[in-house]
Amino acid sequence: MWNKLFGGKKNGTPMTTEIPPVKLKGVGDSFWVTVDPSTPEDVIHEKISELFERLQHLAINAKVIIDVGGAEGCDELVNNLRDFLKKRFDVGIVTTPPEKRSQSVENSRQVDLGKGWITHRTDALILTGRIRSGQKIETRRHLIIVGNVNPGAELTSSGNIIVLGSLQGQVNAGYPDNEDAFIIAIDFKPTLVHIAGIPGDGADPSLAGKIVYASIHKNKVILQDYMQDQPFGKIPWPTAL
Repeated sequence: MWNKLFGGKKNGTPMTTEIPPVKLKGVGDSFWVTVDPSTPEDVIHEKISELFERLQHLAINAKVIIDVGGAEGCDELVNNLRDFLKKRFDVGIVTTPPEKRSQSVENSRQVDLGKGWITHRTDALILTGRIRSGQKIETRRHLIIVGNVNPGAELTSSGNIIVLGSLQGQVNAGYPDNEDAFIIAIDFKPTLVHIAGIPGDGADPSLAGKIVYASIHKNKVILQDYMQDQPFGKIPWPTAL
């Protein structure tokens, strides 16, 4: 009984508590998975499987947060665990914990919320209608098109580009070197894509019919399913671009 309760021996032998390599807890509407990144990855997979098998149907489409305790250089591990959870247990969104905000940032956001954003000035060019072949739109601000962009049209922005319609022309976001820029389109079929001068694929057949989010990752343009990957899901508070 002593061993079961305290993990040690009654005769005075020092008691040790082994910290598990993987811990699971429910936080709000999510499952929070804490991982010791120093543990071999196959062991992490094994322990995660044991925990998620107990959840049974509750794991399906669940939101999962993977926490490596602030350890650096764990992007590959997190990506591998994301793929593993999605394929093995059919979970939904898999993210990492939101970054802690500094007090100054927190104060400014509270001011924005208190004023209802009425003092915020937009830094975006918003256009409605069809952008036709041969037309060129260039701006130093973010660019939002409420309409379709035809083949042969060209969009260039120093910031982000959002197309609430079909994007079939040439698109250049983050010009010339803003690697934080992104592109979003409801129907993503551009003939040419650049972000911060880095070229990318115009379309991905596996993302046909899906809202696509294009961004820079490791000096490459990557395309993601916006609704599935939720690129802004880690931002805990409304943030002005």
